[in-house]
Amino acid sequence: MDHPLGLAPGKIIAVHLNYRGRAAERGRLPSAPSYFLKPPSSLSWSGRPVVRPAGCELLTFEGEIAVVIGRHARCVPPERALEHVAGYTAANDFGVYDFRHADRGSNLRAKGQDGYTPVGPAILTGVDPGALRLRTYVNGELAQEADTGELLFGFDLLIADLSRYMTLEPGDLILAGTPAGSTVVKPGDVVEVELEDAGRLRNEVVAEPRAAPAAWGAQPRADEESRAAAFGRGRTAAPYPLDDPTIAALRSVSTATLSSQLRKRGIDHHFIEGVRPTRPDLRMVGLARTLRYLPLREDVFAEIGGGMNAQKRAVEEIRPGEVLVIEARGEHGAGTLGDILAMRALRRGAAGVVTDGGLRDSPSFAELDLPAYFAVPHAAVLGRRHVPVESQVPVACGGVLVMPGDVLVGDAEGVVVLPPALAAEVAGAAAGQEDEERFIYQRVAAGASIDGLYPMNQSWRESYRAWQQGGDA
Repeated sequence: MDHPLGLAPGKIIAVHLNYRGRAAERGRLPSAPSYFLKPPSSLSWSGRPVVRPAGCELLTFEGEIAVVIGRHARCVPPERALEHVAGYTAANDFGVYDFRHADRGSNLRAKGQDGYTPVGPAILTGVDPGALRLRTYVNGELAQEADTGELLFGFDLLIADLSRYMTLEPGDLILAGTPAGSTVVKPGDVVEVELEDAGRLRNEVVAEPRAAPAAWGAQPRADEESRAAAFGRGRTAAPYPLDDPTIAALRSVSTATLSSQLRKRGIDHHFIEGVRPTRPDLRMVGLARTLRYLPLREDVFAEIGGGMNAQKRAVEEIRPGEVLVIEARGEHGAGTLGDILAMRALRRGAAGVVTDGGLRDSPSFAELDLPAYFAVPHAAVLGRRHVPVESQVPVACGGVLVMPGDVLVGDAEGVVVLPPALAAEVAGAAAGQEDEERFIYQRVAAGASIDGLYPMNQSWRESYRAWQQGGDA
């Protein structure tokens, strides 16, 4: 059956990761586009069902923009690339993560099944490709929304990049990547993709009639890793460990009190030593996003230290509520971060920055509403002493081991690291401890002896309970 738009692509090329929001979900920021192929037999259109195979549970949608090639393109420079475009249309890159284990990278069985690339219902021409808005709906509810200003790699670059090594032919499709928000759908769900106001590409999910997959070849498998990838970061059984009451409690207590509570639980190594705040008036609560620097070696820096290096990628990958924690080995001979990257982290929603090295542009940080902790001010760039190597790995900062996802709390005194599993418990206990200490402080200020009061004996504890209830103490 012919496609209603007359499409008969020889190639369907899909980009792995191209929207900033999706890159943040995945926790990585590519420095160049990468691709996979979908067979032409996967092409479909609006109104046709999408089949979830027998034995599978992780069918996902990915609303995308399909670039329709209109002229042969070979070795086309970016500035001429859009001359080879016939138009743009909505597409949905369906896939079953149950086969991710079998075809990781190629995605052949995961995303190449019949009907897994519906495209339509109209091709837009004469539009500004830099200002196209894409929306995806599931059962009428908005699930994805982004415009092409969020693309990491524009349509012109994709065409130029691909045409270096292959001929793009009229009718070929380039699926330009999906925004944040892709997740699992089930039989009975209806997924709609809309590009601008050109109508909705509508497809209903149905179950394959047979009860079990054929016995030969790779079998569907849904493990925790594939579930996490399919549902999307933060949608699975690893919830954000800081709910609103915990955050409020952590903001209300001192790091000294948190330190006491951690020691009671056998965790002595929790205070990042040798750092000071740029803004003592700001409190910091967030989850660690780690960044590791190694000692400078000039040839290695020349290879990986320039351009969009590990430092800049970490800043571009930071998510709201995260604290960038930099391992600088306590080296004070160079800066590790400057005000421009700090501003970018702030605009991305960062909760703070901690480095046991130097801070460049340190006077500017006094104007930023971003908690930042550092060892020394230093005017030199990081390349004087460091090579930024990797992010989201365990790091040592100020003598403390910090794991990605650890909870960091900072005040004017310094920064404490909490295991996520203990955050709520420690926050509650710390709030209770500070309430007791307010009572003790008031009594000492009134002239009471600390004997039996600090810590409280039974008599003073009864007075404390009466004080809590608003009575005389």
